[in-house]
Amino acid sequence: MQPKNLDIMIVAGEASGDLHGANLVRAMRDINSDLCFYGVGGERMKEAGVSLTAHSSEMAVMGITEVFPRLGFILKVRRELKKSLRQSRPALLILIDYPGFNLPLAKFARENGIKVFYYISPKVWAWRKKRIYALEKYVDRMALILPFEEQVYEEVNLDARFIGNPLLDTVKRKYTRGEALKKFGLKKNLTTIALLPGSRKSEVIRLLPEMLGMAKILKERIPAIQFVLPLADTISPDFVHGLTDRSGVDIRIIEGNVYDVVGLSDIAVVASGTATLETAILGVPMIIVYRVSPLTYLIGRAVVKVDNIGLVNIIAEKTVAPELIQGDANPEKMADEVYDILTGGSRMDEMKRDLLDVSKKLGDPGASKRAARLAYEMILE
Repeated sequence: MQPKNLDIMIVAGEASGDLHGANLVRAMRDINSDLCFYGVGGERMKEAGVSLTAHSSEMAVMGITEVFPRLGFILKVRRELKKSLRQSRPALLILIDYPGFNLPLAKFARENGIKVFYYISPKVWAWRKKRIYALEKYVDRMALILPFEEQVYEEVNLDARFIGNPLLDTVKRKYTRGEALKKFGLKKNLTTIALLPGSRKSEVIRLLPEMLGMAKILKERIPAIQFVLPLADTISPDFVHGLTDRSGVDIRIIEGNVYDVVGLSDIAVVASGTATLETAILGVPMIIVYRVSPLTYLIGRAVVKVDNIGLVNIIAEKTVAPELIQGDANPEKMADEVYDILTGGSRMDEMKRDLLDVSKKLGDPGASKRAARLAYEMILE
């Protein structure tokens, strides 16, 4: 049966949401190639055929003080989306994580009789837990990608289903380790450390200088070492080179091929977020680092109710990868943790086994297709 209305608004405000949104759009178009998507996303969603009203790179901010410079623009985008919901009346509104922006859109859509599909739950299990009642009130159906989230939503009357994690379909290496080393101009007899300072400019500003300081220390302790930085497509190469060129450390910056770059590494230093799960799926040992503004951190400590911040550790229900947060995310402590894992023998082997267990908990491949079927069903109802 062909639905009468083929227009769908989709909103993804961050890099990880852009990836998952693009794969969801493609999977829905496999079901019905006539569907028309528009909204907020990044380059991947644009390539998938989404007509962008705003780019996610202009929306992706983290923390309380960090959002202020972009607040006027963000509110303007939301006003325009609400106007479109009211006037164009798409068949479905698809929201991807990004709750501070997306929940008011869900409320507005519900008030105007437009169905809402929420893909990737806000982290109500970690902080602002009362948001779960807003989700219950304004969302028609939710697709969950973390295995423990179904239990969280059992306490409310919301159609929320665990569909597996879409990263299982996207985190794949194209090359063998030997092929990747050759392609990227790296030496096979050196210990390789990947630096992943984040996909937001504010993250890179806070974390990359600390990582570069760590690299200096490790180079002195382990002369046979090399560093690679797989560049997120939301970050300008010139911006990163501006930081690394002054560091006095040779850092190989590689655009694209993120999974091959991380996959060939012996260990990774990763900004907390989706990248920790990607690194886990690749089976690469890691340390997790995290820094925000002092005010954001103080408020976060008061409201976040989890023992770990890294998704890998939360899913494992134990500290698999060390976490260095705020002041502890400094060159000396980073270097100590990396050195200990590299030279600790059994510690690295144990971490690899634990990361494999985390990957198994993420479900089966095919999450984007399952999410697409759930969303398309809503258009037909």
